Amino acid sequence: MVAILLGILVFIVAIIVWLHPKDNRHKVPPGPKALPLIGNLHMLRKQPHRTLQALAAKYGPIMFLKLGQVPTVVVSSPEAAELFLKTHDLDFANRPKFQLELWRGEKKGQRDVVTRTNEEVSEAEGEIDGKRMRNRVAMAAKFGMGEEGRMVVGWDGNLVKFLLRMLRDDHDHDDNNNDDVVVVIYMDKGIRKKVHKLRKPINEALEHIIEDHQNTNYDDDDDSPQKKDFVDILLSFLDQPMDPDEEQHKHVLTRNDIKAIMMDMIGAAYETSTSAIEWVMSELLKHPSVMKKLQHEIQHAVGGINKEVEENEIENMPYLDMVVKETLRLYPVAPLLVPHVSRNDVVIEGYYIKRNTQIIINAWAIGRDPRVWSENAEKFYPERFEHNNVDILGRDFRFIPFGSGRRGCPGAQLGFATIKFVVAQLVHCFNWELPFGMSCDELDMNETFGITIPRTTHLLAIPTFRLTAEAASNKE
Repeated sequence: MVAILLGILVFIVAIIVWLHPKDNRHKVPPGPKALPLIGNLHMLRKQPHRTLQALAAKYGPIMFLKLGQVPTVVVSSPEAAELFLKTHDLDFANRPKFQLELWRGEKKGQRDVVTRTNEEVSEAEGEIDGKRMRNRVAMAAKFGMGEEGRMVVGWDGNLVKFLLRMLRDDHDHDDNNNDDVVVVIYMDKGIRKKVHKLRKPINEALEHIIEDHQNTNYDDDDDSPQKKDFVDILLSFLDQPMDPDEEQHKHVLTRNDIKAIMMDMIGAAYETSTSAIEWVMSELLKHPSVMKKLQHEIQHAVGGINKEVEENEIENMPYLDMVVKETLRLYPVAPLLVPHVSRNDVVIEGYYIKRNTQIIINAWAIGRDPRVWSENAEKFYPERFEHNNVDILGRDFRFIPFGSGRRGCPGAQLGFATIKFVVAQLVHCFNWELPFGMSCDELDMNETFGITIPRTTHLLAIPTFRLTAEAASNKE
């Protein structure tokens, strides 16, 4: 009996010590208590970015959670983000373990091709056919793919459209929230069956793209329409070690690796650009005065209502730049960015962060921080970026829609330029109104959480060709 009581006493003391650690060297960031096995997963629900913002208001901008059995630190302020992404960037440069070694090599290839395409972005945008874009305005989901698709696979033909349709069909199953949070509890809900069903047609399409590149002879002439793209760079590394300096466990780039990387790049370009464009148009429809001001700027920049928007004129549209930045502030490309993982034991602001801890940067919360963006942080107000040199590359940690540092998005500049060019075309060539007599206040602006945050319901709007409308008005 005494032994049992003694055991209970030891257990109680252990619990008290666990709840109130006195070793400041191992003081973890504050956070809510975790449940056995599931940790804090039960708290996240359907809108983790909003839940994490609310929890950060209680526990602070550096907060500790357990997502299942994964120790996680959530960062929710610009100052804290700078500590993790700049001051200690090397300590948090790892990614979650899935294909980590491959990602290191893949990133080199991505930066190679994306750097080249950023330098040529003006030329690339100029190749977009404005007339075709206007004629296909009702198929807006394709807008985000034109240039990114050409950069990745060299052309935006039917195969790319097929792949996007496969991605969209799979993404539209809202009852599957497997990508909502990095979790340890896997709930299939039929997703496995869908993946197996899509595997064969997607594999055949990707094989066709690879074979097309392998059979293409490239001309060194700058005027040649055939230019090397991302797939060509990957094929140049085929069957070669991704990191020649690695002595052990060398990963050789295989054909399947190339296909997986292609799907990642195509999917990322499609989903992020289309989601951002849809949010920009939603906010413009929600704020007609901003739409009119933007139309006036674009019309002045291009030299008249009957002039097409040219790529070299985008830089003369500062208000367009403000509108897109303000949209990305409210709806960052990835609300929680892509998780980082600590490479070493680190102490930040007195908090001990153990090696292999997952780091989540809540870019959504940072973009809506009233300390940074004033009390109207939740409002759409493009003028806040007037006379403000904040860019989209993550150098200012108040605004990191594409991440920052060595793990920032390599295609940020290209994506930003593409969004601006498409929005300029849509706004300049069309007048827009909501359907069924809907007022601006009735427009649903709810988002659905995922790797990106698309609208819960797709935007439905009625375009009227401005050229025709203006001509008719002048005749009358």
